[in-house]
Amino acid sequence: VRMTRLIDLSHPLEHGQPNFPGDPEISVVVHNTVASIGYNITRISMSSHQGTHLDAPYHFYDDGRTLDAMPLDWFIGPATLVDLAPGGALPPRTPLTVDMFEPHAEAFQPGARVIYRTGWSRMFGTKEFFCDYPTLTLEAARWIANRRIRLLGMDTPTPSTDWKECHLILLAPDVEIVIVEGLNNLEQLPKRFRLIALPLNIKGRDGSPIRAVAEVEDSAS
Repeated sequence: VRMTRLIDLSHPLEHGQPNFPGDPEISVVVHNTVASIGYNITRISMSSHQGTHLDAPYHFYDDGRTLDAMPLDWFIGPATLVDLAPGGALPPRTPLTVDMFEPHAEAFQPGARVIYRTGWSRMFGTKEFFCDYPTLTLEAARWIANRRIRLLGMDTPTPSTDWKECHLILLAPDVEIVIVEGLNNLEQLPKRFRLIALPLNIKGRDGSPIRAVAEVEDSAS
């Protein structure tokens, strides 16, 4: 008998948590309560790229697809984990090079969804999370883009310290890789799983926080 279980790959959103430098700060505050008006309701203000989130091509291209123009099947389907630090974590600022990805080349097929793990999610909630993360080299970004995968996820806040150039490569009109950033609990994943990473349907916009979930098959007797 095959059983499935769900693994939450998202960091919780909470008031005042650190955000990418220059982005709007997150605010999650009480608007009214059961005692005041008969029900609890919350006022939320934050970046479209807060916490665990994904990038649409419009994030870096004015003529790129917005969230509402992206097919839903881009966000859901079979995925592969590429663990770059099995059993541990990469040192801060480690360059993620083509040589590190080539042993996993079979995962980078056209249309594939690939999640890579560095162990950096342990730093979530700290300011270091946004400045000392392992960083995708532009050569590696081009290597990935040339393979025309559909989705690239990671446990870092952004793929590269060369963030503009890297996003321009991965989100280019002839590439359009969905970039999923700030993932959590990747050490719990098997190599193969089903990813669910749906954004909010925000019309005309550039990105969205997501509740990323892995559906994993377990064998049971």
